[in-house]
Amino acid sequence: MTGATMPDLRGRPASRHPTAALLLLASIVVTLLAASAAPTPLYATYAAEWHFSPITTTVVFGTYALAVLVSLLLLGRISDHLGRRPVLLVSLGIAVAAMIVFLTAGSVPALLVARAVQGVATGAAIGAVGAGMLDLHKERGALANSVAPGIGTAVGVVGSAAVVQFLPFPTHLIYLLLIAAYLAQAIGVLLLRETVTRAPGALRSLRPELSLPRATRGAVAVAAPVLFAVWSLVGFYGALAPGIVAGMAHSHAPLLGGLGLFLAAAVGTVPVLALRTVPARTVLHLGTIGLLAGIALVVGSVSAGSAVGFFVGTAIAGLGFGAGFQGGIRTVVPLAAPHERAGVLSLLYIVCYLGMGGPAVLGGVLAVRLGSLPAAARDYGIGVLVLGALALAGLLLRRPRRPAAPSPRPEPVRATVGATASGCPDRLPDPAGE
Repeated sequence: MTGATMPDLRGRPASRHPTAALLLLASIVVTLLAASAAPTPLYATYAAEWHFSPITTTVVFGTYALAVLVSLLLLGRISDHLGRRPVLLVSLGIAVAAMIVFLTAGSVPALLVARAVQGVATGAAIGAVGAGMLDLHKERGALANSVAPGIGTAVGVVGSAAVVQFLPFPTHLIYLLLIAAYLAQAIGVLLLRETVTRAPGALRSLRPELSLPRATRGAVAVAAPVLFAVWSLVGFYGALAPGIVAGMAHSHAPLLGGLGLFLAAAVGTVPVLALRTVPARTVLHLGTIGLLAGIALVVGSVSAGSAVGFFVGTAIAGLGFGAGFQGGIRTVVPLAAPHERAGVLSLLYIVCYLGMGGPAVLGGVLAVRLGSLPAAARDYGIGVLVLGALALAGLLLRRPRRPAAPSPRPEPVRATVGATASGCPDRLPDPAGE
């Protein structure tokens, strides 16, 4: 290996316990995504105190998604040049600043600022921490990249709801707990040894660029529509579901309001674990089919006012979300070289957050124009159905590439051709061609 890609983990506690290092990095993803979901059960409290409409909720939600997108575009590749540790430490510091703004927020503008700062921290960290997990172990790192977001979202929404419903200082305590978690993780990052050496071009990497390594382009064309479709489901549950559930159950209990997002995210971790040995392309198919079946039941249940049907459909759609997200990550990321991983992961998350943020804001506009949350939810759900159908059509139309015909003249076997010093292939097959 060259110095630019050497995962040098010697001489520090994390190097003697690589599993601990991987768990630490995964916990950062969990905490960041938990923090992103934490305000969801609080929106009803904020709305009651500050008297804002459903469209304000979706604008606040969309502000976070937009900030993540901008941060990913500007900072998504910088850890490939500066290293994972400094980027993570700065990101955790920004995340702490966001929690402080939440703690002192007394109006909608302050809430918007907090969500924007939080989005910058998440966007800056997500590529670095994801690439760091892959640096430590490609297969286990890819699995952690797939499962951690769902766990984080589920933990964040149910933890925040429990704090709001059962503990004192509901608009403060959850943020204090997150600050403590960030500070503990920052100490852990300080103990890690850098997994990539610094490389020139850090300033140049700040210019927004959507180019992809050639080896990943075909796989991204396959995976991106599925990622966009399944993450639009997250936007639905983050922006509209609390109000929908409150109306169907005739209860404004925070735990009940956050149950939809919790269920979708928690169930989404099941296929990540259960299908990890199934070919990535097959997992993408299963994800889109699960999304279509689940959201169709959700739309029908909203029209019928059935809370039971809504939650059953949510669980099915959650399975589709987890499978679709895992399939997308596994299809693309193994094809990227170590010094390309943060940039590739950042681009995939750009697709995800576009799918989450854009439709969520549109859902808020629909809620105001139609004057009805159930009507807005039905239209949003139909939109997710269309996105899922288009993604499935793309998968079916884009056939796997056939393997190249064997050469009529056999080449002599050379130990150094097509292999690294370890004897492993120096390039993985394209999962899009599975």
